[in-house]
Amino acid sequence: MVNPTVESLPDERSQRLLKTLIEDYIREGRPVGSRNLARSSGLNVSPATVRNVMADLEEHGLVCAPHTSAGRVPTELGYRLFVDSLLRIRPLEEDDFADLRERLQQRSGSGTHQDLIQHTSDLLSGVTRFAGLVTLPRRAHARLHQIEFLPLSERRVLAILVLADGEVENRVIEVERAYRDHELTQLANYLNAHCAGEELETGVRRLVAEMKAVRADIDQLMLDAIEMAEKAIAGDDDGDYVLAGQTNLMGIRDLASMDRMKELFEAFNEKREMLDLLERCEQSEGVRIFIGRESGMEAFGDLSLVTATYGREGDDLGVLGVIGPTRMPYDRVISVVDATAKILGSVFNRRD
Repeated sequence: MVNPTVESLPDERSQRLLKTLIEDYIREGRPVGSRNLARSSGLNVSPATVRNVMADLEEHGLVCAPHTSAGRVPTELGYRLFVDSLLRIRPLEEDDFADLRERLQQRSGSGTHQDLIQHTSDLLSGVTRFAGLVTLPRRAHARLHQIEFLPLSERRVLAILVLADGEVENRVIEVERAYRDHELTQLANYLNAHCAGEELETGVRRLVAEMKAVRADIDQLMLDAIEMAEKAIAGDDDGDYVLAGQTNLMGIRDLASMDRMKELFEAFNEKREMLDLLERCEQSEGVRIFIGRESGMEAFGDLSLVTATYGREGDDLGVLGVIGPTRMPYDRVISVVDATAKILGSVFNRRD
């Protein structure tokens, strides 16, 4: 079904009533009746007129009646129209932004990237009272402090990557021939001299480019060093994410059943599908919102995901976001996610 637009609604009165209904439902969590909607909309209309408008909105697939004699609630399409066209987003108040920045920067001066990401996820969860998640910067974005190679067997070498934030990553790589200790030391010294302080992927790409430019003067040491470096940073770099506040979702009425919560927590634990979704978010600029089954994840049927990319200037490092019910206060959550992404990006800028 093609998503409806504001222009597809009959008139401004329909838009106003739909907006009011969704805001009331988000706030109260109960189906909205025609009499209450007529009163809270501020329009001079009768409950009978409101019922007629609701019937039109129901034909558009924007609202539905969960019970025969009950009021209406928004559908996923209704939320989508609300978020895209009827919702007015305001940046966080200056004091709220400053408080968020101060709380996030408490971990910016020390600790690893993992510590900072965990703190950010906890902060998103604490501020919104939903679940917060942040993807870890991919290894290719990590800055190298030092690399070492240790022989393991005839054609296997342990690459030890010491990153600028203090984290250490070990990777076993297959090599074409056996290397002696002093040869591995030479290779490591060459890479440390030419790549220390740079992002892993950037440094290797630059060395490859330089190697091509001076092809006639390349010696075997350079060739072996580049090959070793490429193998050390290659492989499984699908990323990971940190999730906090999952238990906040247990208090949401629509997720109250144990079967529903089990399905959701299994989706969190099976990270592949979540990472695919977050990768789609990373391909978009600004804030991106998935409402209900728009995410493609069956477990998210009653949930919405609000995300934004974070990173250094001109270089996206990852995605952060909030998972909450479809009837979340979108204006508040969107502002918090957008502000947190900007602040986290500035923290990474200073760390570099």
